[in-house]
Amino acid sequence: MTTRVVLGVLAAAMLAGCVVGGGEKRYRILSSAMEPTLHCAQPASGCEADEQDIVVTEEVDAKDVRRGDIVVFEIPPAARVRCGSGGTFVKRVIGLPGERVELRYQGDSEYVYIDGKKLDEPYIEPNRRYRSTMAARKLPDGQYFLLGDNRSQSCDSREWGTVPAFNIHHRVIAIERSSGRIDLR
Repeated sequence: MTTRVVLGVLAAAMLAGCVVGGGEKRYRILSSAMEPTLHCAQPASGCEADEQDIVVTEEVDAKDVRRGDIVVFEIPPAARVRCGSGGTFVKRVIGLPGERVELRYQGDSEYVYIDGKKLDEPYIEPNRRYRSTMAARKLPDGQYFLLGDNRSQSCDSREWGTVPAFNIHHRVIAIERSSGRIDLR
């Protein structure tokens, strides 16, 4: 088992959720896979905040999902095997159906290429990138490629492949912290 998979098992982006009405649902962030975008609470491994973030989400049809959206989804069966955990996760949408996704190792980091063009990812800090490659693969119809923002601690599509559209059910629209609310839409 690779170090990343072990870290992924320890820090899978699982969520605890509650319904708040009007199609919105709130989830607590329980792992470091999306740090520093979404905070989990210390002393859990890799967590940087004293309190967990709560994400406010809206129901979403996968056809309305866009690259860069942070989504809530049920993990595919392969994730249970590869990451040792299951349930509801939160990750960022990187690749859309029909696109070619590739991971290239350049300098000292991994970068995403979509249809041969380097993806601008301002939300990824240099120390959060991983050091790996993945040959270009075309995403099948109805399949999405999802990654955590803390790539070195995220078990995601690099490990368990694409996520079917029907597994994606919510999109994050706001982050609630003790310091206030951050609206994403």
